[in-house]
Amino acid sequence: QVQLVESGGGLVQPGGSLRLSCAASGFIFRAYTMGWYRQAPGKQRELVATITSGATTMYADSVKGRFTISRDNAKNTVYLQMNSLKPEDTAVYYCHTNYLRSYWGQGTQVTVSS
Repeated sequence: QVQLVESGGGLVQPGGSLRLSCAASGFIFRAYTMGWYRQAPGKQRELVATITSGATTMYADSVKGRFTISRDNAKNTVYLQMNSLKPEDTAVYYCHTNYLRSYWGQGTQVTVSS
């Protein structure tokens, strides 16, 4: 079965960095677009970044120039490098793919606070 397992969240000060990882299994990882979404308390889940099978990337305006999505097809893993973090980046971050249907990971908490 499809599994997406996120890791790498935590507490970081404003201006700091974190790298999130999402280990995927149960499907042909290299063939599918992968995405990162986030959901802050009291807000709807929003798209952060996506990367296609051909490594084309797309970012939300709010993270452009600060976040970088990448993938390692040999490790079936997608990453989100987050730099210059702001308090408004605080959220639960979810990994996503559309293999036959929508799949989500369990999420990893990112808290940006001094």
